[in-house]
Amino acid sequence: MSVRRLNEEQPTEFAFTPENVSWAEEQIAKYPEGRQASAIIPLLWQAQKQANGWLPEPAIRHVADMLDMPYIRALEVATFYTMFNLSPVGAHFVQLCGTTPCWLRGADDLKEVCRTMIGEQGEITEDGQLSWLEVECLGACVNAPMVQINDDFYEDLTAESFEQILTDLRAGKEVATGPQNSRRASEPEGGLTVLKGDK
Repeated sequence: MSVRRLNEEQPTEFAFTPENVSWAEEQIAKYPEGRQASAIIPLLWQAQKQANGWLPEPAIRHVADMLDMPYIRALEVATFYTMFNLSPVGAHFVQLCGTTPCWLRGADDLKEVCRTMIGEQGEITEDGQLSWLEVECLGACVNAPMVQINDDFYEDLTAESFEQILTDLRAGKEVATGPQNSRRASEPEGGLTVLKGDK
């Protein structure tokens, strides 16, 4: 795994919204006295959501203070788990699976769409709408190739369907999640072949 560093440019401060403070207190209460640090991953995740998809250093310190833990321990967690983005991302953050099943079914074509429409990995489009990163398996191999954009999966992609999704998201249009062909969930592409009757 490569070294993960905090972004050079950081906001001066971070504080949870009142709603997120209440939410965080509920999470912390799930753990026994003296074990509050166990809530670090959900709290960092919520901080990342509040900070528009990335985890600034003041947010990591804020969470550490809430959990009464040393900053270095919170930094260790934030820099270890790749689910935490240590630099700003676009409003629509594309995580493109490049693992073998997706690669065999066309992930390289999706990467070209990203390079054409967004730029290189880690870059954000000028309008702030899109950024991307190649990641390891996202667990939807049967529907390869696929991407995760923010919290949603888009599967059975072609370069054309993926380009349309990015165009629509950038324009603020609603986009259907899941498979982008005729299949439902992970059933065969041509539809069910067995268990069709009532018996």
